[in-house]
Amino acid sequence: TERLDHGGMAEVFRGVAESMEGFKKSVAIKRILPNLTKNQKFVSMFLDEARLSLFLQHANIVQVFDISKTPDNAYFLVMEFVDGCNLKSLIERQKQKGKRIDIGHSVYLMIECCKALQYAHSLEHPETNEPLGIVHRDISPPNILLSKNGEIKLVDFGLAKANSQIESTDPGVVKGKFSYLSPEAASGLDVDFRADVFAVGIILWELFTGRRLFYGETDYQTVELVRQARVPSIAALNPEIDPEIEQVVRKALARDPEERYQSANDMGDALAQYLFSRRMKVTARDIANLVKDTQVEMMRKRSAEPKESLIDALILDEMQKMTSLIEGESNGANTGGGTEGSMSLDPSAFVDTSNWAGEMGLNLQNAQQPAIKRPTRPPQNK
Repeated sequence: TERLDHGGMAEVFRGVAESMEGFKKSVAIKRILPNLTKNQKFVSMFLDEARLSLFLQHANIVQVFDISKTPDNAYFLVMEFVDGCNLKSLIERQKQKGKRIDIGHSVYLMIECCKALQYAHSLEHPETNEPLGIVHRDISPPNILLSKNGEIKLVDFGLAKANSQIESTDPGVVKGKFSYLSPEAASGLDVDFRADVFAVGIILWELFTGRRLFYGETDYQTVELVRQARVPSIAALNPEIDPEIEQVVRKALARDPEERYQSANDMGDALAQYLFSRRMKVTARDIANLVKDTQVEMMRKRSAEPKESLIDALILDEMQKMTSLIEGESNGANTGGGTEGSMSLDPSAFVDTSNWAGEMGLNLQNAQQPAIKRPTRPPQNK
């Protein structure tokens, strides 16, 4: 019925699932962009995501109902539709009002995320009882959805890695949004569930300060900042933050995984203890009020923009299919106008960081940055 979002790899539509006797239900449909269906590596990754997602059934994780493809090989997932906004939109709305999300609300949001992560990290195969070893790898504000009822749900396990996945990850290849990587991922090393704990720590730091923690002028600089994992004082940027909660964030952001919380459960428990000790009452109702305010602003912006019909979208799809047949563009074309923080990464644009390992002491301001392949964007036709 409408396109909700689009990025470099896939787009998400709102749709309607019809069943017996006219029963209808809103769903979200995530589809690979037409020009990427010939990229077998990417299709394999997408299917890995789909198979993993079918195992995930938790109140704090967006549920996947079905996997399918059209006769012309357009792959898509049918998922639970979350009526609300994502954390990125909520943060931007608060900035627009000259505010930050309250400390208690921020802590509550991350407690709910820790519940989802603990479930995924410890999930076993229902038939073999073997640990699936799922690591989300892409915990970031756009992937944290908030419903109008105040529910918090993680989405997009597209970069998740399981021991049973079909295609193993190439060594030294970075996957995930650069600003929310862990130091070990930024160095091209193997990662485990503690990488997700690190990402939760980054988001908390940013919620408390209203600033980005690891954000350089280039991807290379950003990855180098993550590697060094130098964390400025939160209290110096926000005097309302007391030492107890800052210590929780710092432990999550320890450069050495062995010094972090050893499970999402442990971090969630530390956050809950802070709320309890400060007698902070936060419920889903509080989050619902924030989401409602954000939704109103999103609707206001949307009403001011030119409306895109599904007919226009279908015409654009056909144009993309034709464009992808042109020699040299079938693997490198990038459609969709995703912005930093919301655009997924094209597998062909993954950065091999194995040759960066000896450059830890590099002066970032004077460094000669290597050429990093970035997704190219086609001109926007009006």
